[in-house]
Amino acid sequence: MEQTSFSEYSRAANFGHRKLTPRACVVDSKKHLRLFLSDALEDLGFVTCECGQAGDLAGMLQTEQPDLVVLSVCVDGINVGEILEAIVRNNFGGKVLVIGQPDSIMVKAVRQIGDEYGIAMLPSLQTPFGAASLRASVAELLPAEPAPSPAVDVAEALKAGWLELWYQQKINTRSLAPDGAEALIRMRHPAWGVVPPAYFIPDDKDPHFRGLSEFVVGRAIEDWRYLLESQGPVDLSINLPVSFFGNAAAVRDMCRAMPTHPAFTGLLIEINSSEVIGHPELAVDAARSLRLHNVALAIDNVGAEWPSLLELPSFPFVELKVDPQYINGCANDRLKQTVCRRIVELAQDNGARAIAQGVETRADFLAAHDMGFDLVQGHLFGKAVAVRKFARSRPQLAAAGSGKLP
Repeated sequence: MEQTSFSEYSRAANFGHRKLTPRACVVDSKKHLRLFLSDALEDLGFVTCECGQAGDLAGMLQTEQPDLVVLSVCVDGINVGEILEAIVRNNFGGKVLVIGQPDSIMVKAVRQIGDEYGIAMLPSLQTPFGAASLRASVAELLPAEPAPSPAVDVAEALKAGWLELWYQQKINTRSLAPDGAEALIRMRHPAWGVVPPAYFIPDDKDPHFRGLSEFVVGRAIEDWRYLLESQGPVDLSINLPVSFFGNAAAVRDMCRAMPTHPAFTGLLIEINSSEVIGHPELAVDAARSLRLHNVALAIDNVGAEWPSLLELPSFPFVELKVDPQYINGCANDRLKQTVCRRIVELAQDNGARAIAQGVETRADFLAAHDMGFDLVQGHLFGKAVAVRKFARSRPQLAAAGSGKLP
């Protein structure tokens, strides 16, 4: 029986049905415009690729198989005639969206040629445009139902290179300036697009869990070097289970991998509070010993169980992060405020920083500020994004951090 590759199986399984995650190819000679359009489309749920010259489009159409080609039309841009020719020659069956002034001679000519060759042309998108108008232009391509839980194990994802780290900025509560970022793992699946970790993270007893943990450490260091070169050093934190520190070989390899660059101030590892409470000696011993290797530990998702942390034999942790459920709506909830204040006091008493994560409203930020949190993190200040987009957005956030809330 003929064997079928996984990618072929994925396409075959969706035959006759609209893809759950649409794919788009952005065509423009200007890199900054390609990046802008790609970011906007990814925010709508597209998986994107970019093409900077007409000669590359044929290969893109064959390898990426996009549902949409986005063509920015301008006088000094890419050769539109060659683009349309490549679309026709490759029997492209998707849609084409032309961006430009609908009444311009060039846009009218592109649409006319497209119609003559039987290309499925979407209504032109007039510039300048916003998120709402872009969504309206591509609405028929957006998924009508959520993606299923992907039956993909971590071993396959690691081997295929589908895993990556996305970064969410942490903000200094007093200055509103960027102050580090948390790395959050994502899977960029070829058929389902970006998949959140809840759908693929295995149990910590899974034989591939160490490989996943090592990937997180290695990729975070790799991304730190990229950020250093692109816009300066950023203090990064990652998430690992407490069981990782029970493997002496894995811990040793991690310590050896730490950068020796003078700008590297250390790696922060966040451990869930329930695991710290369940394995206090392992967590405390790891926090003590790793400090000598430029690695610090933080306790994540601290909530109503905070009194249990008072029973730790010592407190070598540098941060306490409050569970988002106690931050969301805390501005109008005295019980949540009481829990938050106790956690902030616990952090202050032990020389650690207190972080409010899950801040989504101005009111909750102001409440976190008044309760004495050192840092805040949440969608009010930006969602987690891929490392390249994070690198582009961080200088803008730093410039805006001199004073006003979003």
